[in-house]
Amino acid sequence: MRYEQKNLRQFINTPIAKWVCFIITCLAIAILTNFGPAEHSLGTHIRIVYLHGAWVWVSLAAFVIAGVFGALGLITQRGKFHWWSKAFGWTGLIFWISYLPLSLWAMQTNWNGLFLAEPRWKLALVFAITGILLQIGLHVVDKPNLTSAMNLGYLISLLVAIQQTENVMHPASPILNSDARRIQVFFFGLVLLIWLAAWQIARWLYKRESDRIQQ
Repeated sequence: MRYEQKNLRQFINTPIAKWVCFIITCLAIAILTNFGPAEHSLGTHIRIVYLHGAWVWVSLAAFVIAGVFGALGLITQRGKFHWWSKAFGWTGLIFWISYLPLSLWAMQTNWNGLFLAEPRWKLALVFAITGILLQIGLHVVDKPNLTSAMNLGYLISLLVAIQQTENVMHPASPILNSDARRIQVFFFGLVLLIWLAAWQIARWLYKRESDRIQQ
């Protein structure tokens, strides 16, 4: 019995098992999205709006965590905080970049066109490009303190930009301002499921970074 439990733990920690878990999580996200509650004006097209909204929430959460770990790393000078900051910085960027096609899909589905002059869309594109260049540069330089400091700075810049960006066609906090409790429950359930996928990515990146440093 103990031998079987040991083998199970070893299998769970293998790359194949991690990929299987990640794929299952992604399939669960797709299935849950497909069962999202319809809305009076947008009907079932609202489901892509749920998905793209939850996706960007998870991206922002990852950026916040990267900034928090970055601040802790700068204060304590402990390597694990720098590693987590780098892992969540990349995770947030992965979800931020993949949010862009979801946003275009939501535009096309619900507005019957691509309104690329939307200020929120331009902000997302600018910070995606900036984030890519920043993370590549930090990876090349490979200075933990600099990575943590820049992740914190990127977070602050992003939050300030979001606050100062005008909403034209993009409503402000549509889920939080909704009176439909079932929509809110569904949305936050979707956020948690997407966060599980983000956590799997961040944990893998953290382990890869810690193994690289400790070699």
